[in-house]
Amino acid sequence: MFFISKLSQVGQMVKRFTTAGQLKYVNRSEHMRRSYSCYLQNLNHCPFSTTAADNNCEDGNEQKEKISVTFVDKDGDEMHIKVPIGMSMLEAAQENDIELEGACEGSLACSTCHVIVTDVNYYNKLEDPTDEENDMLDLAFGLTETSRLGCQVIAKHELDGICLALPGATRNFAVDGYVPKPH
Repeated sequence: MFFISKLSQVGQMVKRFTTAGQLKYVNRSEHMRRSYSCYLQNLNHCPFSTTAADNNCEDGNEQKEKISVTFVDKDGDEMHIKVPIGMSMLEAAQENDIELEGACEGSLACSTCHVIVTDVNYYNKLEDPTDEENDMLDLAFGLTETSRLGCQVIAKHELDGICLALPGATRNFAVDGYVPKPH
């Protein structure tokens, strides 16, 4: 009986290394509380995003650098916005009430976030589209040589000043006129 109770106590202890590199045992509940506290603290400093971003969240430093992006709508009206590094153009457009649909919410399952990069020099700075993106672009309305999906164009320093034109229409097979609301 004594042996079983000692084993259960050992199971409640967690090995930790001190800053001096010494091994010490800490009560499991204390370890979990500290870990969860650090997790919550990091959530306050690191924004959640579904994009493939390179967020620098070590030491609680939030990435605050932004680039300038211009969206040109189907009527030729321009909207200049600032986009944080690591954010997709689809997310940036939706946050700024620009009519870029994104029916699949950036999961590469539609072409409703189709944008046209107006300057080939900026287009060449983008990573090559994947086969999945090319398959969706084949379904896009008004496809051009510099067409991309807004969910796959991620803000980075080299794209500062990029101009993206929105096509005159989209092909949304779900429901005509449906405009999804970003979460």
